[in-house]
Amino acid sequence: MIENCKIENGVAGRVHGYRFNWFDWFCLWYPPGWLILFNRHWQHYHADPDGWNWLEYGLFLIPGGFYLALLIRWLRLGCRFPRREVCEFDPNYQKAFGDEVLAPIVKYYFHGELGDIENLPQTGPLIVAMNHAGMCFPWDFLSLGYLLSQARGWVVQPLAHVALFEHPWVVWWVPPGWSQVLGGVQADAESLEAAVAKKTILLYAPEGLRGPAKGWRSRYQLETFHPSFVRLSDRYHIPILPVVCIGSESLHPWTVNIKKLAKRVSLPFLPVSLLMIVFILFPSMGVWAMKTRLKYYVQPLYKPWSEEGSATEKLLEPELKATTYIQAQKLREKLHIKINQLLSKTNYEKKS
Repeated sequence: MIENCKIENGVAGRVHGYRFNWFDWFCLWYPPGWLILFNRHWQHYHADPDGWNWLEYGLFLIPGGFYLALLIRWLRLGCRFPRREVCEFDPNYQKAFGDEVLAPIVKYYFHGELGDIENLPQTGPLIVAMNHAGMCFPWDFLSLGYLLSQARGWVVQPLAHVALFEHPWVVWWVPPGWSQVLGGVQADAESLEAAVAKKTILLYAPEGLRGPAKGWRSRYQLETFHPSFVRLSDRYHIPILPVVCIGSESLHPWTVNIKKLAKRVSLPFLPVSLLMIVFILFPSMGVWAMKTRLKYYVQPLYKPWSEEGSATEKLLEPELKATTYIQAQKLREKLHIKINQLLSKTNYEKKS
């Protein structure tokens, strides 16, 4: 059954905002509780009769308890999946989630910092292109979106893999429609172009899934950039704002990606590390990540159409593909050099 998302407590007016209590701070400190935070916040603003309840939340917190909670919820729903919901992006809920849940996580757990802010324009639209790593829940994207909204008051929408919207595991973790309401844009050509055409501020990973899936050994290497964002930037004359993130590689360290098994279970990647032993005992930790420092460095705006000979309106399809591919890889090289410079500086400061 498919239903519409229902606002219960009026996000727009935000008369009764969500406030952290002792249990929320405990959930933030105790990794299996992060999933509880997400769902409790959603239930504060949305009617969610199919969602988790207090008995099930309590089971999250003990080893293996998530499996019992899942069984209880499945039986409670009449041996069916949670109802699918047709949801649209709600900027008011995105702001509420950012102010009330992301703020303490980004500030106290990931210590998010936005550097070189003098390169940050005052207004959009923009395609914010960032290196992507971590092999876990996309905390590098969520944290950057929050920091940009704080710095400029922007409404930012991240491009996300379809698994965050439709995978059968995800609908048991977070409410159906959660990603859409928070502004997630599905990572397919049609959704990407529609988002760019609306002149939004879009968070985009030019490496695609190859970024977070590259594993610990290649954590500082940038994979080949997909040229689609350059093509769309040129077509709609929307500047690209490159951002370098340092620290995201440590969100799930020492990992190896099991590609064949990931395909069998329809996941974008399947990381294996010593942390997976803990994850088996506490599956609710699927939205958690290791504590790290997420430092973002804003680079100067890049406008493909302003380069001599880069306008693509008159190019034939083969020339168009070649031109945008070359431009994308040039930008990749610039960001790779910047990453190496930042890493060298960080290593020098540690030795000093």
